[in-house]
Amino acid sequence: MIKRLSLLILFLISIFNAFSQTQSTEEGFTRADSLRGMLSPPRTCYDINYYNLDIRVDIDTRSISGSNLFRFTATRDFSQLQFDLFDNFEIEKIEYKNQSLKYRTEYDAVFVEFPETIKKGTKADFKVYYSGSPIIAKRAPWDGGFVFGQDSNQAPWVAVACQGLGASSWWPNKDHQADEVDSMLISVTVPRGLQNVSNGRLRSKVVQPDGSTKFNWFVSYPINNYNVTLNIGDFVHFSDKYPGENGELSLDYYVLRENLEKAKEHFKDVKPMLTCFESWFGPYPFYRDGYKLIEAPYLGMEHQSAVAYGNKYQKGYAGADLSGTGWGLKWDYLIIHESGHEWFGNNITSKDIADMWIHEAFTTYSESLFVECNWGKEAAIQYLKGERKNIRNDKPLIGPYNVNKEGSGDMYFKGANLLHTVRSIIADDSLWKSILTGLNTEYGLKTVTTNDIVAYINKRAKKDLTGVFNQYLKYRSIPELVINRKGKGIFTYKWNADAVSFNMPVRIEIPGENQWRFIYPTTEWKTLKSSRHGDIKVDTDNFYIITSLK
Repeated sequence: MIKRLSLLILFLISIFNAFSQTQSTEEGFTRADSLRGMLSPPRTCYDINYYNLDIRVDIDTRSISGSNLFRFTATRDFSQLQFDLFDNFEIEKIEYKNQSLKYRTEYDAVFVEFPETIKKGTKADFKVYYSGSPIIAKRAPWDGGFVFGQDSNQAPWVAVACQGLGASSWWPNKDHQADEVDSMLISVTVPRGLQNVSNGRLRSKVVQPDGSTKFNWFVSYPINNYNVTLNIGDFVHFSDKYPGENGELSLDYYVLRENLEKAKEHFKDVKPMLTCFESWFGPYPFYRDGYKLIEAPYLGMEHQSAVAYGNKYQKGYAGADLSGTGWGLKWDYLIIHESGHEWFGNNITSKDIADMWIHEAFTTYSESLFVECNWGKEAAIQYLKGERKNIRNDKPLIGPYNVNKEGSGDMYFKGANLLHTVRSIIADDSLWKSILTGLNTEYGLKTVTTNDIVAYINKRAKKDLTGVFNQYLKYRSIPELVINRKGKGIFTYKWNADAVSFNMPVRIEIPGENQWRFIYPTTEWKTLKSSRHGDIKVDTDNFYIITSLK
């Protein structure tokens, strides 16, 4: 039984690592990669203000038809811009001021020609009409695409997950994380008797002449493209309220009919999660749009204000504990992790997908904070340390920029242990909490870079931790603390590390002192003297490092 469980956990871990969409190890990039990943002039010439995505989903033919309105502000004079739409869709026309615009396509990029120069500061709009069949996911959410399924009553059950694959795999948009639309209306028409649940608030539902229903959802906050979602099914809705830091927060749950009673009991994890995360990160970022959990035909995804849930009402990650400590089986991984993304990923978003560690490291770290809120700090440390067995140290956490490429899947577990190491260096939990809260205040509803995050932490901690972040983010290996005994009570020590001027403090216990204290190694040898015999202990529970004690 133990062996079979271990094999199951290893299998689940291998699947989990695929969340990062880093299955390919090829580092050769193409023109298509640059068109998708680069902030080129045809993209930076306009700032997206508003989308109105208005589509009909034909479940029988597994196809989409409709339009998206782009409302924008020109950031400079231009006559050509780029948006993105996978080339398996047909563009029927692009309309601007009641006339059709000329365009050309290159891979999945669309270049639109305007009949006159759009002047800097001008507010304008155009509408793209399109149709076609979206990519069908084989293993959502890891490969991305649509899922066309059925519930136990054979009612259609349709959803989408496109992180990594890209939002332009199913709707036209500027498909780059750096530019989040300010607000958005998502209108989805579905067959009679079904519902669609998307991000934001339901403004209206309108029965169409053919008996189908159009659901109009409005998103009142900036939203990243891959977070835009639809969920079609025969859902049952129930709701609750949470007295949060910014007032009353609506909690809405959409589940399959057969799971209603199960969901009412299981979703009780939501309120403790909100209490914990608001205390550590600040108020839930999307009060106007509310918080939703929607049952999905795949494991889950952090869609803003509309979290997709498919963990089958069980504790852990698909029934397993990714830490192997037992702490991960006391709560539903998908509810906690995907909701943590509301702060890191949805509120704070990396400009380039290469910096996706910002999303995943902080959110994986949020799992340990949930453990800490409910079972104490020692339990959280055990949980984080247990997750280290999943770290591969295969390549840097930061990927190559401008080519739509993420870094290593280690951004989850290694990233979380990096953050706990930084917390241990700062050694002031009140300050650390204020830093996490401050990040969401300073960079909430914005897009950021690694440099932004590191500079903010340095400033608030009043420590230069740049070398620490560089080592864990930009290099494959973790630092090695070498301690040599040179004689009676005399030790020498230094770091072996890749980062230039690496000088991370670390806690040790000197023989006979029975208490932890900091030493300040560099990449040059230093000497430590002790009046007692015995070995030096290194705090490897709180510092993710290699030690060499001789």
